[in-house]
This record gives sequence, C-alpha cells and structure tokens, in this order.
Amino acid sequence: MTLRTRRQKLKDYFKKYLPSPLRYLYWLVKVLRVKIILWIPRYNEDTIITAHYPYFLEDEKFQRAYESAKYLELGKPIHWRLHTLCWAASKCESLDGAFVECGVARGLCSKMILEYTNTKKSYFLLDKWDGLEKYVGRYVDFAEIEETFSQYPNVNLIKGTIPETLKYVKTDKIAFIHMDLNSAEPEMAAINYFWDKLVPNAIIVLDDYGHPGFEEQRYAWDRFALDKNVKILCLPTGQGLIIKS
Repeated sequence: MTLRTRRQKLKDYFKKYLPSPLRYLYWLVKVLRVKIILWIPRYNEDTIITAHYPYFLEDEKFQRAYESAKYLELGKPIHWRLHTLCWAASKCESLDGAFVECGVARGLCSKMILEYTNTKKSYFLLDKWDGLEKYVGRYVDFAEIEETFSQYPNVNLIKGTIPETLKYVKTDKIAFIHMDLNSAEPEMAAINYFWDKLVPNAIIVLDDYGHPGFEEQRYAWDRFALDKNVKILCLPTGQGLIIKS
C-alpha cells in the first residue's frame, strides 16, 4: 500500500466514523498547523514581515557589498531595498549610459551599487549635503562623503539643490536613476530634465513611492507616468520601479 493510499484510507475513516464535532476539530488543527508552518517570519526588517525566503541574503556577492557599505546606514537596515537597487543597476550595466542618484545622504545605496556591480560607468551623485538630514536627524559631513567615494574615479559628486545642479550632470545618455529626494518638486524637476536622456530599457527606482507620508510624491509620479504612458511597479519595499521602453 502506497503512502498516498494510506492517507486516503485515513481520511475516509475520519469522514465515516469520527463524530462531526471531533471531525471539525481535527481539520481545524490540521489547517492551523499548516498555516503556522507557512507563516514563520523569515524576514522582519524595514516594515516588511514575510514568510518568503530572502535568498539574496545568502548571495556572497551581496554580502560582500553590504559589509563594505553598512557603516553608512543612517537608521535601520534596509536589505531588501538594497537588493532591489543592486538588481536594477546590474540589469542596466549592459546599457549605454551613466548612472545617476538624486538624494544620496551618507551614500549607503550608491556604495552598495558600486561594490555589487563593480561598474566603471560615470556615476553622478546629487545631494545638498548641507549638514542635518532632517528625515533621519543626523549630521552628514560633506568631507566624509568625499572620503567615502575618493576610491571611485568614475563617481562625480554634485553638491547643491535641484534643479540648479542638474546642468552639471555631463552626459547625454543615462541607463539608471535612483530617486530619493523625499519631495515631489525636485524629483519632478529631475525626471523632466533626465527623461529624454534615458536610453531604452533604462530603469528608475523610486525610493519613497509607496511609503506612508510620501503621498504627494506618489501622486506626482503617477501623473508623470500617465503622461509618458509608462507603468510604475509598486514593490513591497515601498519602492517604485519604472522601465523606459
């Protein structure tokens, strides 16, 4: 008798001989046991709790990149957001065009991308770097930023406010943009300036798209996407992702 046959005979027995209340209890325990097994949290970080396996944490390449950059974290770890960025930047590595990040803070995301992709593309990092980062309540020293990226000759630090500094992004082709300005107005100024420079299949990752408290940005991006006839993928990390066709 096969295992499947034995299981079926057991089910038939319970269905035929077990009193109804006990039968219901049996199935309730069975269902609860399965649900408990399925819903053991395997990732609990950055407001994400899931039973899905974060296999990227086992990737040695990702681990090395994170170890080199984690000292730049401004708050809680954001592994899944970093994974999204590394994936997107890797997809854009084969495209013709530069990388751009608008809103850098201490540089965790940019350094992760640099270490993970080992890109030699021109990488433009734009931020005010004017001292206190209000969303994290921590001081960011520009001299520290210069030190962090001094080992990357392809990195261009552009200090100042957007849109005034956009003209210093000296490239006609862009393959990847990470947008994290925490405000709709400068993000719209930046994307309107860069849109025609984006090559086909270029990727834009929006850091704040789905986060509570940033609805003004989401509305602005939704209007922009509608106008350009593109779709925004809303990710459980709170990020949004656009691929330019």
